[in-house]
Amino acid sequence: MKAFVAIVALTAAGLVYAGAATPDPEITHLLSEIADSGCVFHRNGKDHSPTAARDHLAMKLRRAGARIDTAEEFIKYLATKSSWTGKPYSIRCADESTPSADWLNARLKSFRAPAGATNAS
Repeated sequence: MKAFVAIVALTAAGLVYAGAATPDPEITHLLSEIADSGCVFHRNGKDHSPTAARDHLAMKLRRAGARIDTAEEFIKYLATKSSWTGKPYSIRCADESTPSADWLNARLKSFRAPAGATNAS
């Protein structure tokens, strides 16, 4: 059963970019970060699991098609708020709730940082 679930998850992740010319590795990374986070995603008044959140954002990305080219566009136009209600998305890890844009931008910044870089500012 676990193998079946893994195959379905990998197939769904692969469908994220069905029809897209080149998958953006940064968006792929962000979707993986969401799924692997263990955090609760709050959307339209309800809490959602990490995999449900990833699947929802992947669906929005598929529907957006070529209109989304970069990780910044993905965050700004798809992963920040509901396109139906306009309500912002948030992510709760442990007992701290963060706007989804802040959470995703932090992970994008970390992904882009050179290996071994420190956050000395």
